[in-house]
Amino acid sequence: MPGIARQKARKTAPASSLSHPSLYVNRELSLLAFQRRVLEEAQDETNPLIERVKFLSIVGSNLDEFFMVRVAGLLNQVESGIVDTGPDGMLPGQQLDAIREEYERIMEDAHECRRALMEDLRQAGIEVKTYAKLDEVERRAARKYFDETIYPVLTPLAVDPGRPFPHISNLSLNFSIVVQGTNGDERFARLKVPDTLPQMVVLSGARGRTMRRHVTLCWIEDLIQGHMDRLFPGMEVLESHLFHVTRDAEMEIQELESGDLLETVEEGVRQRRFGGVVRLEVQPTMPDSVLDVLRSNFEIDESDVYRIDGPLSLSRIRAIAAIDRPDLKYAHFTPAPLKNAKKKEDLFTAIRRSDILVHHPFDSFQAIVDLIISAAKDPQVPAIKMTLYRVGPNSPVVKALMEACEDGKQVAAMVELKARFDEESNIEWARSLERVGVHVVYGFPGVKVHSKVLLIVRKEGDKIRRYVHLSTGNYNAVTAQLYTDMGLFTCAEEFGADATDLFNYLTGYSAKGDYRQLLVAPVNLREKFEQMIRREIEHAKAGREARLIFKMNALVDQRIIRLLYEASQAGVEVELICRGICCLRPGLEGVSERIRVTSIVGRFLEHTRVFYFRNGGKEEIYMGSADLMPRNINRRVETLFPVLKRALVRTIKDNVLKVYRDDNVKVRVMNSVGGYERAARPEKGKSLEAQAALLKAHKSRS
Repeated sequence: MPGIARQKARKTAPASSLSHPSLYVNRELSLLAFQRRVLEEAQDETNPLIERVKFLSIVGSNLDEFFMVRVAGLLNQVESGIVDTGPDGMLPGQQLDAIREEYERIMEDAHECRRALMEDLRQAGIEVKTYAKLDEVERRAARKYFDETIYPVLTPLAVDPGRPFPHISNLSLNFSIVVQGTNGDERFARLKVPDTLPQMVVLSGARGRTMRRHVTLCWIEDLIQGHMDRLFPGMEVLESHLFHVTRDAEMEIQELESGDLLETVEEGVRQRRFGGVVRLEVQPTMPDSVLDVLRSNFEIDESDVYRIDGPLSLSRIRAIAAIDRPDLKYAHFTPAPLKNAKKKEDLFTAIRRSDILVHHPFDSFQAIVDLIISAAKDPQVPAIKMTLYRVGPNSPVVKALMEACEDGKQVAAMVELKARFDEESNIEWARSLERVGVHVVYGFPGVKVHSKVLLIVRKEGDKIRRYVHLSTGNYNAVTAQLYTDMGLFTCAEEFGADATDLFNYLTGYSAKGDYRQLLVAPVNLREKFEQMIRREIEHAKAGREARLIFKMNALVDQRIIRLLYEASQAGVEVELICRGICCLRPGLEGVSERIRVTSIVGRFLEHTRVFYFRNGGKEEIYMGSADLMPRNINRRVETLFPVLKRALVRTIKDNVLKVYRDDNVKVRVMNSVGGYERAARPEKGKSLEAQAALLKAHKSRS
């Protein structure tokens, strides 16, 4: 991979110290490598056509966030004169140079892919035209739509001595316009492309029903450009050029000095709109004279400017997905109902009979909502407690909690206000919950609460029983259909006691240093997790069975990586199924020959965290909310939970992990320099795509 290859030049031979920079892949370049894998799904002609368009839009939105957060952080380090390096040894300035090089390569390939997709869509009856290529019928439709819908929303802003350069909001698409008056004077104006209107306008074809005949669409900015003279009557529009702005979106929250975290986060969200510009994307035709005006007002260097040959803001191409063409999309599926529940049996009875494992999106998320609704209506339930990180709009989970409170239950909700880019939604939900009487806690200063835990307290006879749901993913009914996650329903006493202690830690004052079953960051997770890796090393040294299989989103933590190197050196077989960032380098002689790293990108976003320990034959599996990153282990409240039932351990090992390990269709294998290559499909034998196989297995019982 070009971006990561820069690291290879420093040193590729195994180092004597397991902390040597040559043994670590740069975090940011590894994240860009993940964007490359997503782009490959857009390029993959075996995927349905509109799904390929979605993948391309995901690349655009992911890169927007990458600049808002990761590049912004590096620019701030350079501006502050910080010369610290990460485990890979790259200085902030060196990382920015490598990022720019790789980003430009990705965007070049992305727009080449876009052009190919546009041609494929045209042949399928969906054509995206420029305004200049519209026929007369389409132009009439365009003029009507512009006059009735677009024109009333537009607000041209002049720039002159009496009217200063306007604020350009984050991720906004704008025109820089030069006009000339009757006296010959040239003037500069800015026009924002409204993001409250559809970004692609349907000019012909059926609406609201299946569009099987030809459909013509046009970008909204093309329609505006075609009618630009309407906005400046009596003036001549000399030129107009699009530009797209990305700002620093990291919020500076002075939590320790804050008396009200809710108000502080609200103010941080408001200030996000005014962060410094970290990326300016412009069309190749923009002249230097206009670009200089923008650069001067944004106070940016030439290195922050990117000329893009194609529509700016690539994420907006997702608008094509709204076209109703099922033949160009993944086949619809219905998640399977809870397999452990018998007909007419309530969920509490089913959980008492046995722990229940759920695997989303193959298993329905509705079981979680149903459990809360049952608890809300159950007179034997006095209390419900829950952590909420990203719940999304119109959340059935939050509505169920509100109903429980209105029904007289004691309800406590830990709402994490600092969930990046979900702050506004969480603030709104927090206030709604407070209005009905829910005890709402906002979190800790300097620490995010990322745990996924639901606790229901129920009176049964003369005793109290606690029902617990623990999960790898958010309590979000929408993303539960798009992400792979796993959860566990249990009423085991030790889980209930641990969940109670955890909520006491979250809502009150607790200095508890250990838990019965749960691994909780930043309390005991790192210590216990590292102990289990060392235990595996001892098993290998003693000649016992030793294997680690970790499935996660990211591996960044240097201490964990060093331990995995030690495990490989000791003879432990290590398999890492890592969707996104991986800073470990596999396959290095004398260091990591026994480590294999793979990544799977497919229809669903791989989000499950599963950690398998062979443990000399006494297998253990932990699942939970934590990735192996310093922020998760040191600066978040996270939970990992063991799977205690042997039957469920076998199910996860044989029916989930093995399926991912056997994937030979969507899997990419990481090489020793941090690049990824598709695994060769077998010439003989059966192809296996993990997500498709899991979908098929769950469909059979749906």
